[in-house]
Amino acid sequence: MSKIYPVGIQSFEKIREGGYCYIDKTSLIYSLVKSGQYYFLSRPRRFGKSLLISTLEAYFLGRKELFKGLAMEGLEKDWTVHPVLHLDLNTQRYDTPEALTNVLEENLSYWESLYGASESEIGVARRFNGIIRRAAEKTGRKVVVLVDEYDKPMLQAIGNEPLLTDYRNTLKAFYGALKSNDNYLRFALLTGVTKFSKVSVFSDLNNLMDISIDDRFASICGITEHELHTDFKEDILTLARKNRMTEDEAKQQLKEQYDGYHFVEDSEDIYNPFSLLNTFAKMKFGSYWFETGTPTFLVELLQRSKYDLHRLTEEMATADSLGGIDTMETNPVPILYQSGYLTIKGFDKEFRTYELGFPNKEVEEGFTKFLLPNYASLTSGNPSFEISSFVKEVRSGNIDAFMLRLQSFFADTPYELARDLERHYQNVLFIVFKLLGFYTQAEYRTSNGRIDMVVKTDRYIYVMEFKLNGSAEEAIRQINEKGYAAPFASDGRTLYKIGVNFSNEIRGIEGWIVEEKTDTGKSS
Repeated sequence: MSKIYPVGIQSFEKIREGGYCYIDKTSLIYSLVKSGQYYFLSRPRRFGKSLLISTLEAYFLGRKELFKGLAMEGLEKDWTVHPVLHLDLNTQRYDTPEALTNVLEENLSYWESLYGASESEIGVARRFNGIIRRAAEKTGRKVVVLVDEYDKPMLQAIGNEPLLTDYRNTLKAFYGALKSNDNYLRFALLTGVTKFSKVSVFSDLNNLMDISIDDRFASICGITEHELHTDFKEDILTLARKNRMTEDEAKQQLKEQYDGYHFVEDSEDIYNPFSLLNTFAKMKFGSYWFETGTPTFLVELLQRSKYDLHRLTEEMATADSLGGIDTMETNPVPILYQSGYLTIKGFDKEFRTYELGFPNKEVEEGFTKFLLPNYASLTSGNPSFEISSFVKEVRSGNIDAFMLRLQSFFADTPYELARDLERHYQNVLFIVFKLLGFYTQAEYRTSNGRIDMVVKTDRYIYVMEFKLNGSAEEAIRQINEKGYAAPFASDGRTLYKIGVNFSNEIRGIEGWIVEEKTDTGKSS
């Protein structure tokens, strides 16, 4: 019987009873429940947080039969049954104050039907407080609280400050019940994408241990390379055969596409589980994780904060800043990290700073492509068409065509960007040539007032210099005077030098000059 992949299935019970493949994380889960009581875990969307919550629920409900053949079966001896309060905030659309209250009250009413209610408890926070106490008293067992996607309401309210404040206040009081009921609680885990800290919902929950950047539990969600190569060994062989690849080529493409997540310094690589499962289910490579969610609010944050997109490939962040997102309006880096668009690439122990970058090609290409229509003007409205046309023109040596297309990307630059045009030019060029780099060799550098780049195809080399409020002639002169083309003197490909000038007056490319280097070494 062929393997069944649990694509989109987040129920541990359904996976185990339905015969779906399951990567055994239960030894880590056992360590989690035995080494502490109150936890918070941040991971990107579709990374296995809901399955983790579901597995913990089955464990605390004493569902021993579901763990047959797993590490937990040999580790746990007691299988004590606890009352479990499982709150899932992932299924609702949060766009009004009532939306959050309705979800909380629906869950509270169900729990009150099990453990009783008190007319004196008014408001969701006091009712939750009473439920925890009564559940412990009625069952004689301490209570387990599991909250899935605790931050979903607040994430959906970003950009609507009054609604965001309302949600913060409601959830701060609601989650506050966890701290005031320590005597009645056995275990609590809150999961989410982001961490709203400081004056937000976590300000009173200082008893929660944040394991988001904790090497003990770095792989509790996601799939490690060891797990991939052992649990999916036959699947990789089938994938290779279906795609006319060798086993090593298939492994390499899986690594380039879906690997590269690090949630702590010096950790093993973590693969995106959603993309891997989809790839094996369809036996076809694709951008599965990225296509399930569009990071619109992230792009809006990047634009509002006037973020230099070039930093995406070489960003730095302190350990403290990665733990919260309360400064996201001025610093979008922590939420880019927590959302899975950036990951840890290195760590400076002396200064406690992390080097960040894109985790893999799926995220890098998908995110960059998504940025294009949000920054550039696209006549077709189709970024894939625009980029493929641009690449074909570059590959064929049709300079006028690709320069006209590049010029069109800067058409209709919004007037509100007029005060920061240099940053806008650099951002659009970064996006365009980053995307171009997936199909050609592209080197891109910026410094004050100037941008230069080199693009190589199998037949052509383009050495380009961009001036801001100068002239195309100046740009060409700088290429020649600085000897930018010298490293390619013995290269057999046709070399073009292109000088380009941006004009603030027209808010775009004003003109360009092309020189072709001939076999004699002279320019024409």
